[in-house]
Amino acid sequence: MTPTANAYRGRFAPSPTGDLHLGGARTALVAWLAARAARGTLLLRVEDLDRARAVPEATERILDDLRWLGLGWDEGPFVQSERGALYAAVVERLLAEGRAFECFCSRAEVARAAQAPHGPSDDGPRYPGTCRGLTAEERAARRAAGRRPSVRFLVNPEEVCWVDRVYGEACDRVDEQVGDFVIVRADGVFAYQLAVVVDDAAMGVTEVVRGDDLRSSTARQILLYRALGATPPGWLHVPLVLGPDGTRLSKRHGAIGVRALREAGAAPAQVIGRLAETLGLAAPGEAIAADALIGRFDPARLPRTPTVIDPAAI
Repeated sequence: MTPTANAYRGRFAPSPTGDLHLGGARTALVAWLAARAARGTLLLRVEDLDRARAVPEATERILDDLRWLGLGWDEGPFVQSERGALYAAVVERLLAEGRAFECFCSRAEVARAAQAPHGPSDDGPRYPGTCRGLTAEERAARRAAGRRPSVRFLVNPEEVCWVDRVYGEACDRVDEQVGDFVIVRADGVFAYQLAVVVDDAAMGVTEVVRGDDLRSSTARQILLYRALGATPPGWLHVPLVLGPDGTRLSKRHGAIGVRALREAGAAPAQVIGRLAETLGLAAPGEAIAADALIGRFDPARLPRTPTVIDPAAI
C-alpha cells in the first residue's frame, strides 16, 4: 500500500450529504490550486460511507458545481461505498496482527467510564481500554448475549508529530486525548479514520488538503499509516468559513451553496474571486477564473484563522 509515485498527488473528497457549500468549494479550490501549482494530479473521491446521511442526487450536483467553477480533476470519481472489500481486508489484517480488537462497549458505557482520569476530548469521551484484554471466551459470551462489537485500533503511548503547510509543526497524544479509536462501527460501517487512510495510501496521495475541522484526526491517521507500513502524506488544513454572525456557515445564513448562487445569477469568476479573496489570493471584488490563480498560489499566504463570508455579498 506504499505509494510508488514521486509526483504530487492530491485529492478532494466531498461527502454527498447536500449541495456543495462555500466552505467545501473553498477547500476544493485550495486542493485544486495545490495540485495545479505542483503540476501534479488531483483525484476526486466521494466519501459516502454514512449511507443514512447521503443524499442520492447530491453526488452529481457536487460534480457539476465543481465543473462549473472550473475545478476539474484528473482521476475519479472514486466512491467509498464501492470499496468495502478493501477496507475489510485491512481490518482483518490489523486484527490478526494484534493492532486492533473487538469492543463491546456502548457509547454510554464509554462516556461513563471516561469521566476520569482524563475526561472527554473534543472528539468525544476518551476510551478507557475496557475491552482491550478480553479473552476469546469473553468475546463469545458477549456475542451470545446479543452484543454487537465495534473494532478499535489499539493506541500505544507516544507523541505523534507532523508538519502542516498552513499551521506548521504540531504534536498530539492520541493515547491521552482519544485512546483506542473506532475503525469499524458496531453497525458494520467503516469509520472515516480507517477509510480515508486506506484510500489515500492505495491511491498514492502525497498531500491531504481538507478543512480545519478535520485537523484533530491527523495524529490518528498517521498511526494507521504506520500500522499499514505506508508513508503518511503531507498535510494542508484550510481554516473554516464562518457566517457574518461569527458562527460556522450554515443554511441560516442564506444562500450558502454554489448551486444557489448559480441559480441567483452569479458567474463562476465571481464565486472563485470571493473565495480567493478570503485566501489572500485575490483583491477585494476581483472576479477571476481558477486557472488564473495558479501562479499566485502560496500556502504561506493562506490565513490561519477562520474567515467570515457573507453569501449575500457574492
